[in-house]
Amino acid sequence: MAQGNAASALAGAGKFTELRQRLLFVLGALIVYRIGCYVPVPGVNPDAMLAMMQNQGGIVDMFNMFSGGALHRFSIFALNVMPYISASIVMQLGVHIFPSLKALQKEGESGRRKITQYSRIGAVLLAVVQGGSIAVALQNQVAPGGVPVVYSPGMGFVLTAVVALTAGTIFLMWLGEQVTERGVGNGVSLIIFAGIVAGLPGAVLTTLEAFQTGTLSAISLIIIVLVVFGFTFFVVFVERGQRRITVNYARRQGGRSAYMNQTSFLPLKLNMSGVIPPIFASSILAFPATLAMWSGQNGATTWLQRISQALAPGEPLHMIVFAAMIIGFAFFYTALVFNSQETAENLKKSGALIPGIRPGKATADYVDGVLTRLTAAGSLYLVAVCLLPEVMRTQLGTSFYFGGTSLLIVVVVVMDFIAQVQAHLMSHQYESLLKKANLKGGSRGGLSRG
Repeated sequence: MAQGNAASALAGAGKFTELRQRLLFVLGALIVYRIGCYVPVPGVNPDAMLAMMQNQGGIVDMFNMFSGGALHRFSIFALNVMPYISASIVMQLGVHIFPSLKALQKEGESGRRKITQYSRIGAVLLAVVQGGSIAVALQNQVAPGGVPVVYSPGMGFVLTAVVALTAGTIFLMWLGEQVTERGVGNGVSLIIFAGIVAGLPGAVLTTLEAFQTGTLSAISLIIIVLVVFGFTFFVVFVERGQRRITVNYARRQGGRSAYMNQTSFLPLKLNMSGVIPPIFASSILAFPATLAMWSGQNGATTWLQRISQALAPGEPLHMIVFAAMIIGFAFFYTALVFNSQETAENLKKSGALIPGIRPGKATADYVDGVLTRLTAAGSLYLVAVCLLPEVMRTQLGTSFYFGGTSLLIVVVVVMDFIAQVQAHLMSHQYESLLKKANLKGGSRGGLSRG
């Protein structure tokens, strides 16, 4: 009895010790990331860069939000892991489009490693292109006071900036993989999560200052607080929502033993596409405004200025086009990642069927119909979440940015992190139970032999 209690205590201590070490590793990695966000690229005036980037809008603000303010400071982590995310999304789409990549994925672990390697190479190429484009555009930019952003423009600065930004992206890719392996949760997602959360204290302080100065009324502040908590609860509820299709497995006869009918479920998430549609829609919609911003001092064309003004956040045309693009990308991405015909074939091969539905094509049509209705509801949910920040800024007159892709990423990452911690604790609990059972079995065996 004493040996069993001692073994259980040691197992519990080991469980929490390992989990604590993993959590400390995650915390240390995020601290390193935040320190790097304040290391500027050589040759850039950080104060002039920060003054120039204030209230620029467009895709720049979205990337700056994901990087935790690193883009506004033009630090070595200005690109963050966005090139890797973009390359991974392209590879994920390519797997469902190109048969060669799909066959490579079916090879198992070796195939997935090759696809990951292709994503890394694509991320480096994207980092070089994006870093070079930003460096070239910054050479002729000046701060509001007439102070140049770049000390010594030229090819030397461009090469230095490209090397620094690409190295920063590669380091963050490596750091994310280390967090995934030695920590808890997905490392790349946690880095993006840390960048988004880093801007929340400043947004809260800005809102409180607006309330103290009288710019924001008490009623508006109360509405903001209620909307924040209510919409967060709503997003968590929807992200956990599933449509479970009942699946029955036929009775099987195996030798002397017979297996009775078994019932299971085919879970279909309400939001199958995740945060991909808002990211794609935001990037495409903000591109004209960003292009006009970078070329504004060099005499941008009139039509480009008109398009950027019509598609500015808060404008009716922006909301309509944004909503339409989110809905379109939601259906497109869901159709790529989920094949109802393949699902029906797998159910048929395993001897499973949906009650009242014939196997084969009828099952595929039924699943496709359910998925279409779920995608329609999920796309409307994404539209509501992504248009929330614009409604809050235009109707409530606040600079508090809440909602959109940032809220979705934060909720999904936190849910995944909690699930990873629970799975880690559960696995150690089962291991301790097995060890305890082995100790008891060994002690009983020793007594019987005696």
